[in-house]
Amino acid sequence: MPHDVVDAHHHLWVRSRTPQDWIDPGTMAAIDADFTPADLPAAEHGMSATVVVQSASRWAETDELLAIAASGDGRAARIAGVVGWADLSDPAVGDRVAALRAGPGGGALVGVRTQVQAEQDPGYLDRDDVRRGIAAVCGPGTGSPGLVFDLVLRQDQVAAAARLADALPDVAFTLDHLGKPRLDRTSDLAEWKRDLTALAARPNVTAKVSGLVTEARWDDWQIGDLRPAVDHALETFGPDRLMFGSDWPVCLLAGGYDAWLEAARALLGGLGPHDAEAVWGGTARRVYRLEGGPA
Repeated sequence: MPHDVVDAHHHLWVRSRTPQDWIDPGTMAAIDADFTPADLPAAEHGMSATVVVQSASRWAETDELLAIAASGDGRAARIAGVVGWADLSDPAVGDRVAALRAGPGGGALVGVRTQVQAEQDPGYLDRDDVRRGIAAVCGPGTGSPGLVFDLVLRQDQVAAAARLADALPDVAFTLDHLGKPRLDRTSDLAEWKRDLTALAARPNVTAKVSGLVTEARWDDWQIGDLRPAVDHALETFGPDRLMFGSDWPVCLLAGGYDAWLEAARALLGGLGPHDAEAVWGGTARRVYRLEGGPA
C-alpha cells in the first residue's frame, strides 16, 4: 500500500442532531450508535487524509461536517474534504451551496450528493429540475473549481447515471460503491457489468471501490465474492479513475475497517506502483482537489 492513502468515503453522525432513520436497531446494531471524529479509525489504518460524506438529508449536517473539517478534529488522519447534501429540486440550491462555500470551513466542501438510491421514480435522474440542480451546484459557471457530484445509486439506476453524465458533460461525477452491485453469490452481475461499462465510457465519471462488503453476505462474505466487481471496475474505469473508500462505519455491519482494508489490499494487490498510487490516493486527491499530501 502506498505511503499516501486517502479514505475517500466515510461518515460521521450524532443521532440527536442528525437522525439516521434508515438504521434498523435489530439488524444493524453494530452501527446503531454515534460516530464522531474521535472514533474514526482511519489514522491507525495508515490513512493520511479522508473525505467525509453526508448521511442525512439536511443542510445542518453539512454545516456540522464543514466545522469538523475546519477544526482539524479527526485525529492524525486529516479530514481533507466534505461531500455535503444538496436539495436538487430547490430553485435556490446554487445560492445555498455558494453560501456554504463562503462560510466557515467552506473551503473543505469538495462535493455534494443526494440520496438517489431512495428515489422510487425510475426517471429521477432524467428530470429537468434534478439536472438543473446539479448544474447549478457543480457546473462550470458555479465558480472555480466546481464541485463533484457523488452518485449513490441502486444497481438498477446505473444506466440512468450514464444518460445524466452525457447530459452534463462539464460536471464531474463519482460513483459511490461501484453502483452497489449485488454480491450475495446468487445474483447475476451481467446487467450491472453492462451498465457499468457504459457509465465508465463517459470520461467525466470516476468511481469508488467502497461499500462492497455490505452488498455481499454480511456475516459470510469472502474476497472471491467481491473480486468480479473490482476486476470489472479496474477493466472499465482503469486505476486512474478509481479511488479507495472504507464506507466506515457502515462497513462495521460486515466485519469492519480491518476486514475491508485487508480485502482491498488483496483485490488491488496486482497493481503496479503507479496504478496503486492512483487507486489508494492519487485519484481522490485529483478528483476532489484535495490539498497537501502525506504528513
